[in-house]
Amino acid sequence: MTATIVPLATYRNETPYPFCPGCGHGPILDSLNEALVRLELDPRQVVLVSDIGCSGLSDQYFATSAFHGLHGRSLTYAAGIKLARPDLEVIVIMGDGGTGIGGAHLLSAARRNVGMTLLVFNNLNFGMTGGQHSATTPSGSVTATTPDGNQEQPLDICATAAVNGAAYVYRGTNFDPALTDRMVEAIETPGFSILDIWELCTAYFGPSNKLGKRSLQETQQRHGFETGVLARREVFEYSAAYRAEAARRLGLAHPGPRLLAAEFTSELDRPFRLMVMGSAGGKVRSAARLVAEAAIRSGLFATQADDYPITVKTGHSVSQLIFSPEPIDFAGIHRPDLMVILSEEGLAQAGPYLAAMTTEDRVMVIPGLSVVETTAAVEVLDLDRVSRRPVQTELAMVGVTAAVVRHKVLSAEALRAAATGRYADKNLAAIAAGLELV
Repeated sequence: MTATIVPLATYRNETPYPFCPGCGHGPILDSLNEALVRLELDPRQVVLVSDIGCSGLSDQYFATSAFHGLHGRSLTYAAGIKLARPDLEVIVIMGDGGTGIGGAHLLSAARRNVGMTLLVFNNLNFGMTGGQHSATTPSGSVTATTPDGNQEQPLDICATAAVNGAAYVYRGTNFDPALTDRMVEAIETPGFSILDIWELCTAYFGPSNKLGKRSLQETQQRHGFETGVLARREVFEYSAAYRAEAARRLGLAHPGPRLLAAEFTSELDRPFRLMVMGSAGGKVRSAARLVAEAAIRSGLFATQADDYPITVKTGHSVSQLIFSPEPIDFAGIHRPDLMVILSEEGLAQAGPYLAAMTTEDRVMVIPGLSVVETTAAVEVLDLDRVSRRPVQTELAMVGVTAAVVRHKVLSAEALRAAATGRYADKNLAAIAAGLELV
């Protein structure tokens, strides 16, 4: 059954904007709200992606999904969201600072034509950190870092996006009465859309350069920056094209995500939090992914959050799993119900969680680890009982299997059903070993 979409009168919540008086951020967000209302989008299907800076505060004022990340990286997060969930409407909010910092991401977004809309809040300086010059600061402009006038040429965001193949490119100001119309067009356009929206920073750039509405537009003209819709072309949308090609190769009639049927059942009647603490290279995340799939096959909602050092092949590897019969709103874990510790590196990361656990919780460990300090009950996985001693890369699957089956979280049948793909035989062997410890 398809859920009924009830059009919203506004996508804004009641929290007032925090921006400086006269800042262009508020009017731009008001235009975005008007565009969303006009498009009648399901707010659950809209994701606002932002990064650092004054513009990075924007997503919290909308009743939609949101993702907030590092400065200059919002396009990478947005691309990942769109590729994983092409059904979502992904809208990226960046300042000119983030656009300059993440310039390579802008190029890749344009040439790939991932279906998302980028709104550049271009106030021509780093407004949050003191008015330093940015990649788009016009030549000759006075800023905190260019007191005698900027010597650099400003980045032409629109020309850069257009020459690299973007589907829709617009430049204007927050004073443009048709800005909402342009946003609607951009969101409706398949492929990558970008709106370079010039605005006034009333704290720094505007006062230092005596800039107002008219002089803002004159600055665009002086640098030869045309305004309006500068490029509009029919192009393939990357996530759809990728899925279509994958479907063709697999011989499927229609592209789309692989749906998992709820073939099994689980006794869970509440959210259950499981942490797997191991070492890099120990297949911790792989085992966690398989168990998460088994949970979904058991009619549960499942989330997985992983942590590992930048070195990847050395140090710890930790997976946090939540299983629940109801939708999961937050994927973080403060106190796990069950923890599986597979190595000293994993144990070193477990301290705060072990301290939060109570006598109602359980910790399962392999033999030979240092003392585990916790009030939770500690169970040792007796690997000597296994008919074939598991190798290091099997320990995660063996331990997690023993944990979820012994404590009646998931069934052995659900785990076996999830053991598909090129490593099915190895996973099935590890599952079989884990079942010997139940």
